[in-house]
Amino acid sequence: MNELPGWVKHSTVWLLLAVGLFMGVQAWMAREAATRFVVDGAVVEIRRAADGHYHWPGRISGRSVDFLVDTGASGTAIPEALASDLGLPALGRVRSQTAGGVVTGTVVVGDLELQGGVKAERLRMVAMPGLAAPLLGMDVLSRLRWQQGDGTLRIDLHGAAR
Repeated sequence: MNELPGWVKHSTVWLLLAVGLFMGVQAWMAREAATRFVVDGAVVEIRRAADGHYHWPGRISGRSVDFLVDTGASGTAIPEALASDLGLPALGRVRSQTAGGVVTGTVVVGDLELQGGVKAERLRMVAMPGLAAPLLGMDVLSRLRWQQGDGTLRIDLHGAAR
């Protein structure tokens, strides 16, 4: 019986190492994501992600999204493409001052739900062109009791307007 060529053996070893590394990184990322967001009774704790931001999983009109918590935003904003995909009703246009300058967006209405039980029905949001991810603004956050420290955002849902 003939042996396999050396390059096939080496390629197989490298491929198996790459697959093992990939699987290990995927498992680590899943474990990190699972411990980044915790609901314990009426308390939600969100650890700062590797990108330096707090991410709060939720839904807009039934679609799962990952909100970027933005305490510097007065209102909630979503990508224009998402608003279009969801068929959210438009109420008009608005100009907004953003970190990148003045942007014109569309005011839309949708139902928002955050993991942990926070809900905002018929919430007015701004659909912004070029926005990469939904931003959770102070229009929702101001209804909650929260504090930030040591890389953790802690939200106490007791007494919050849900």
